[in-house]
Amino acid sequence: MDIHNDENIKMYFYENRLKTFEGWPFDEDCECNAENMAKAGFIHTPSKTSPDVAMCFFCLKELEGWQPEDDPVEEHKSHSSSCTFITLKKKVEELTVKEFFNLQKEQCKFVVNKSCNEAVTKFEEAAKLRKAAIIRTAMGEE
Repeated sequence: MDIHNDENIKMYFYENRLKTFEGWPFDEDCECNAENMAKAGFIHTPSKTSPDVAMCFFCLKELEGWQPEDDPVEEHKSHSSSCTFITLKKKVEELTVKEFFNLQKEQCKFVVNKSCNEAVTKFEEAAKLRKAAIIRTAMGEE
C-alpha cells in the first residue's frame, strides 16, 4: 500500500470514505451505519464471504462481524487503541501542513508494521512446508 498516493490521501476525508460503503449491509437505523463507519475512519472492504468487512484506512485494522448496535468509534478504539486518526482532536481540514505530515509519518508505521507481519507470516508458512518436506525425505517417503 502506497500511503502517499492520491487515493490514500483522499481517504482522509469523510466523503471519500463514505463512498466506499456501497452495499454495506447495515442501514441508517443501525449504530454501525455507513455514515458512522466512515466518521470512525473506516472504509468498506468486503469479500465474497464477508460483506461487512471494514478497515481503518489509517491504521489498517480490519473488523468484521458487526452487530447493529456496535458503535464504530468505540469498536475502533477498543481494537486499535494506538490509531492516531481515531484520536484526532481536529478535523482533517483544520490540520496544519506540519500536523498532516506528522500524521502521515504515524501512518507509515502502521503500513510498515503490517507489511513486516505479513512477510513474517509468509516466511513461517513456507518454513513449515519446507520442514515437512525435509522430514518426508529423511523418512524415505519421497
